[in-house]
Parts: sequence; C-alpha cells; structure tokens
Amino acid sequence: MLPITPMPLHAGRPLKNVGEAGKTRQKQARKRSLLAVNEHSEPVFNAVLPTQVVFQRPAGARQADAKIWIALWGLLLLGALLSWGRPAQALDLDAGDYVPAAADTTLGLLYLQYAERDHLYRDGDKLSGSAGLDSQIGILRLVHYSDLGGYRVAPQILLPFGRLDGRHDGGALGDSSGMADPILAMPIWLLNQPEKRRFFGITPYLFVPLGSYDHDRALNLGENRWKFNLQAGYVTGLGDKLALDLAADVTVYGRNHSYGAHKWTHRQKPSYQYQGFLRYPLRDNLDLRVGLSHQSGGENRMEQSWLDDSQRSSKWSAGFAWFFLPGTQLAATVGRDIAVEHGFREDSRLNIRLLQVF
Repeated sequence: MLPITPMPLHAGRPLKNVGEAGKTRQKQARKRSLLAVNEHSEPVFNAVLPTQVVFQRPAGARQADAKIWIALWGLLLLGALLSWGRPAQALDLDAGDYVPAAADTTLGLLYLQYAERDHLYRDGDKLSGSAGLDSQIGILRLVHYSDLGGYRVAPQILLPFGRLDGRHDGGALGDSSGMADPILAMPIWLLNQPEKRRFFGITPYLFVPLGSYDHDRALNLGENRWKFNLQAGYVTGLGDKLALDLAADVTVYGRNHSYGAHKWTHRQKPSYQYQGFLRYPLRDNLDLRVGLSHQSGGENRMEQSWLDDSQRSSKWSAGFAWFFLPGTQLAATVGRDIAVEHGFREDSRLNIRLLQVF
C-alpha cells in the first residue's frame, strides 16, 4: 500500500519552462534527481480491502460500535475533502479485495513487503551505473464491516512503517526508517450480490502527512503532503470457479513546500492505475491468483519547472491465499516490473499478508 511508488526520479531529464533566472535551479534539480529519491519514491503499499472473508457474526452483534466507526471515518474523510482537493497516487490491491466480509466482522491484518530495485530508467532506457533501492515495509491495519443505508461499508485505518536502503551509489541515497503516512479509508459497495458472485465498490483513501520526513534526506517514508485516492473495483465470476477482479484508481496530490535541501515547492499531476486479476480456488480455503497492473501519469513539478517525467509502468504478480485456520488467512505474492519509463524498476517483490478475523 502504501503509494508510494518508486517511479518519479527525474534522472537528468531536461526541465521545461525555465528562463535565464532559473538556470541555477535547473542544474541543481538535475544533479539531485540523478541520485535522490524524492519523498514519494517509496515502495507500493497494498492499501485496499481484505480478501474473501465470509464469516458470519451473531445476529445480535453491537450496532452501536459500527455506527461509531462509520461516523468517525465519515467525518475525517469529509473534513479532509472539504479542506483540499488537489491532485495523488495509485494503490495496489490483492485479488479478491472487493469481495466484502459479512456485516459486523472486524479484521486485523499485518502486511510484510520486500522489494529490490537495481537500476534507474529514463525514457525506458536503463542508466548505467545508477543507484539501487531495497525496501522492507510493514503495515498494520484494522477494518470493520457494517451496513449503512442498505450498503456494505468498511471503515479502516492503515499504519505503514519500514526501512529504505540505497545501493550501488556510494552512500548518496543513504537509508531511512520509521513510520510512513497513515491512511484512512472507507469503501462502500454499490453492488453486493454474493449469490451471483458480483460485487462493485468505490473506496476513498486519505493519506495524512504524519510520517517520518526530513527535507535534507534523499530517502523518506513520509511525503510531507496530503494525498487522496479514489478507487473503483469490480468482481465477477467466470464459469463455476474462476473469478475476475478489475480495478482502476486516480490519485491527486497536495503540495510539499519543503522538498529537498533548498525547500522547493513540489507539485504533481494526477496519476492513474489499472489492475486485473484471475483467481482459481483449489479448495474452499485455498486459491491461486495472477495479476497485471499498469500505471501512468504523475508528472512532477519543482518550483516553476515541469520535469517531463510522467510514469508508464507495468508489472505482473502471482500467488495464493490460504485459510490455514478457520479465522486466520495467509496470503503471499511474488512479482516484478515488466517495463518502466522513468525511475526505479523492481527486479523482485515479495508480499506476505496475515489476516485475523475477530
């Protein structure tokens, strides 16, 4: 989850709209961009909905608790949306995430993610002698499902943390560890037809700029800016067993007024992501899944200079999800980038997720 993708490295790309007064700033940006990872250059967080939890809670479960959850997240999201509306970034999901759990189900989740990146790319070409980046990311997540006005909803909070390590760069990138920006979300299912194996939901995500950030560091887990992501997901059965998951999202970004050693103002255009998965159940408690994802957009701007670094990247993933106990699930996926236009290319990724039903 948590964009949050290791893409927007500018790698010496010529800047646009720079006059004579901006030549010094242009040179500084080029020098920094070759080695530095900006504050949103972090590993992708799987910040979406848990997979295929269908346990039923007793009919007398406490409705008051559910209403408190809904009211809290609703107020937080509404307040944030009224206070800003600027452009943000894409969110990876797991296959089956848009299959909702039963009302009054509470989930606790732990994500562990490891990724290796060996080279930077510019215009689709690998830069020789470029830096590498390893990331070890964890996410704690709490989710509660309920019904509101006849629709299934799931207010939740995600707390990412971890470590970033630069490689092959003589220490120019360095490392960083700590908390990333917390994420608030509340998906709502507009279509919930388990008997037909059809589901459609919309999820707003709010990234709160409380993570670890130091403008003098090349690597940061926090981004020092607000972000908002809106994602739509659709699930349908194909035949008796196979299931298809489709999702698309847009991220809009707030401004970071303290970017880099010179405290430049950093802006970013909206970015987009499109994802698709196929799932096949081997048993009632075990399935296999494969997926493809494509991301685009997100051009960066430093002060008055657009960097012409819009993202176009694609990747694959494959894995499984297994309820090895009645209320405990283990999910794992591996993957790597297929193509990257600008920034780091992931050579390998391992995601592990442990889910507990309460």
